[in-house]
Amino acid sequence: MRPIDRRFFRDNFLGLSLTLVGVLCLVLSGISYLNHRQLGRFALASGGGLDGADIEMLERQNKAYERIAESVTPAVVSIQSTSVVKVQQSPFSMDPLFRQFFGDMIPQFNIPRQYREHALGSGVIVSPEGYLLTNNHVIRNASSIDVLLSDKRNFKAKVVGADPQTDLAVLKIDARELPAASLGDSTTLHVGDTVMAFGNPFNLSFTVTRGTVSALGRSQYQIEDIQNFIQTDAAINPGNSGGALVDVRGQVVGINTAILSGNSGPGGEGGSIGIGFAIPINMAKHVMQDLINSGKVTRGYLGVSIYPVTDDFAKEFHAPDTSGAFVQDVTAGSPADKAGVKYGDIIRKLNGQSIADSAQLRVMVTEMNPRTAVTLDILRDGKPMTVRVTLGELPANLAAQGGSRGTSPGPTEGTLKGIEVQNLTPSIRDQLQLPENVKGVVISQIDPNSPAAQVGLQGGDVIESINRQPVSNVIEFNRLAAQAKGRTLLRVNRQGQGQYVLINPSGDDGSDNQ
Repeated sequence: MRPIDRRFFRDNFLGLSLTLVGVLCLVLSGISYLNHRQLGRFALASGGGLDGADIEMLERQNKAYERIAESVTPAVVSIQSTSVVKVQQSPFSMDPLFRQFFGDMIPQFNIPRQYREHALGSGVIVSPEGYLLTNNHVIRNASSIDVLLSDKRNFKAKVVGADPQTDLAVLKIDARELPAASLGDSTTLHVGDTVMAFGNPFNLSFTVTRGTVSALGRSQYQIEDIQNFIQTDAAINPGNSGGALVDVRGQVVGINTAILSGNSGPGGEGGSIGIGFAIPINMAKHVMQDLINSGKVTRGYLGVSIYPVTDDFAKEFHAPDTSGAFVQDVTAGSPADKAGVKYGDIIRKLNGQSIADSAQLRVMVTEMNPRTAVTLDILRDGKPMTVRVTLGELPANLAAQGGSRGTSPGPTEGTLKGIEVQNLTPSIRDQLQLPENVKGVVISQIDPNSPAAQVGLQGGDVIESINRQPVSNVIEFNRLAAQAKGRTLLRVNRQGQGQYVLINPSGDDGSDNQ
């Protein structure tokens, strides 16, 4: 074998270099391959995860939520309603050529046009025979209602009855042996309880969210005529309306109905910001049973106009605190009137249950049936009394009508300055449609910057008394008004409804009829 010398390396330098580069590439490829296999094994390795008593408790909790979802979902439905909307429109209003020449002066021939409007919502199966509970606003004015079950079956639904005052409606589909939801007792709820919301938000069928009960007895925002909402942070979105709010026992405790919205949903619809409202199921049961049995809802009626007990009212009428409902007026001939309830009374308890405020009393009475005998614990000028009342039936419409003005001079100084009044004549009484038992003077004009205007008094109001002293004519009004310095209590009748008004820098009209 010929020895390898320098000449050999010089003559074969290019070939040896290429060989060396190739070997290095092979070595690097091998290293990369081995590293890749090790990395792959590392990424795909399965560990045992966490364990321990606390983790097992969370797993059991998850299993419980899964059981609730599996139990309730078959009783939740998706609802699509269709309504026909008619509008008056010119045939030229959408023509760009006519708009170019006429602008907004397009001739209007008021040709009626129709278009279909769709609403999406949810519902709850409440009986195996096909009765469903949902919100009235989901099916209001609907010409067609389609119901989709969780097993993908579709049905046409008819409206059994609706109650706009609570925004509830009952539907019926032609089906049997349906999976009905278990209805619970909403009075057992407490703030902090875990609840789950079922429904079809943004048409995402059969969605479940979880949260807590944030508050009870919410009555702000005037969402409905009669409201006593459960507030929850379980996500409720458009499409959830009419769906179920469920407790940890899998029982329906509320019907989801409204949200405070940040307009964050697809297409600009309002989305959840963690504040949703549900109608308590106990209220819904009463409405549902009445609608199924008779097609209308009957409610208890006391016959009083009630107001929150403010600090000023509590002081003026010798109440120890602001709990209860302040009686502004008593309707003549009503159950309360017959039982001896008087304006100025503070209703503290109904059937032994404490009344937090006027909204609670109204809900409690309206959830009772007519001809129900109840016991009221009241304070009359600080003295406790007990009154027994047999409830009547709440009239369909309690609104009063009318209002008129005249002219007459009034005080120029003091708390009641800026008010001009006149005597309540028979003709003015007829114009205002006031009952014969209303006595006083009528406000004909009022300075918008006066203390009285600041608390809401207006033309057409009848002042019946000043600081509990009756006013029957202009002379008595002027005499008592001249004595009114500082805080002044008025008895005022507006459109047939009496109420007390304290002239103070603060205060708003939170009165209510019941």
